[in-house]
Amino acid sequence: MTTPDIAARRVLGACAVLMVGALTLTACGGNANADANSSNDGKGGKASAKTSTAKIVISAKDGSTDASINTTGVKVSDGKLTDVKMTVAGTGQAVAGELSANGGVWKPKEQLERGTKYQISATAKDADGRTSAANSIFTTVTSANSFIGTYTPDNGTTVGVGMPVSFNFDKVISDKKAVQSHITVTSSSGQKVVGHWFGAQRLDFRPEAYWKAGSKVTMNIDLDGVEGANGVYGVQKKTVTFTIGRSQVSTVDVNTETMTVVRDGKTLKTIPISSGSPEHTTYNGQMVISEKFVQTRMNSQTVGLGGEYDIPDVPHAMRLTQSGTFIHGNYWYNQGNPPFGKQGTSHGCVGLADVQGAQGATPAKWFYDNSLIGDVVIVKNSPDKTVAPDNGLNGWNLPWSEWVAGSAA
Repeated sequence: MTTPDIAARRVLGACAVLMVGALTLTACGGNANADANSSNDGKGGKASAKTSTAKIVISAKDGSTDASINTTGVKVSDGKLTDVKMTVAGTGQAVAGELSANGGVWKPKEQLERGTKYQISATAKDADGRTSAANSIFTTVTSANSFIGTYTPDNGTTVGVGMPVSFNFDKVISDKKAVQSHITVTSSSGQKVVGHWFGAQRLDFRPEAYWKAGSKVTMNIDLDGVEGANGVYGVQKKTVTFTIGRSQVSTVDVNTETMTVVRDGKTLKTIPISSGSPEHTTYNGQMVISEKFVQTRMNSQTVGLGGEYDIPDVPHAMRLTQSGTFIHGNYWYNQGNPPFGKQGTSHGCVGLADVQGAQGATPAKWFYDNSLIGDVVIVKNSPDKTVAPDNGLNGWNLPWSEWVAGSAA
């Protein structure tokens, strides 16, 4: 999952207002329209003053308090920038920047911090060497007045055919249409992709059927300056692409306590498993692998089951629901009477034979090594209910008509 980490540069952009405000250099006590090239004719008169034609634009208006952390910069027309200095106001800490090859654009090398006051001073010259200058002191948009969306999957990743695009916003979104209309998701397969809101802070996108294997998916996030709630604006502007890998769908049959792994339409293996016990049944439905851990701790208190278990090193664990359903290795089973392929003994997870330490050629290790984030695990014939579509990345359990009905665009 992608977290809202500024250093990781996943949260981008904020609303900015362009200001055309070229300021010309003036002589002390002179005319406001004079420039550095004014001269005296030596006879008590002045030569005609000619101001620079270079026009500097600093995107963040002087005195503004909602400047962009992504698009703030300097541009010049009819001239070239000769010097740009950007500092953190108060401390004087320099902000490194890059000047374009033609001298027309300067921008910071790194994303700016939210809620921080900066100062930019810029000079430029026109074709005749006349100088123009511009300055701006401004504050970037604050966390209180902006929203971000933590999204998955990450840029450049390869995921399974069940992986939705999922946004979790850090503020309640009241204008869902405005936000959704500024996020587009397209696939090279040509599949129609539709967004669906789960409440006021989560927005997922998926096609009607699983993604086509090998397709490329592009997510265009253009939330910079979009008002998602009263006085709260987006700060993200980025294009994310990811690849759909091979198609792998694994079906757990609770009646037979087996899991059949099908890749690209061909059965790879049928693996004995142990599903939930009669007291702690496993959800039915289509579930998507959202996280993978070679080893992880599982404590029953975190899922409301008191002190029934606390296992510090569960091997080959892959999350299926946010509420705590995993498919994972099991090394603590009764060695004299293994449950795999025979009976359900877990607290709702799907267990595979494994060894402590996550080493060895075990069924659990094989499945872990052959699984991607975004692969689908279907559970059927369990006495439990179907998993809720917002419990994990499991929106596939909504019929397409209901999915489309939850779109705001």
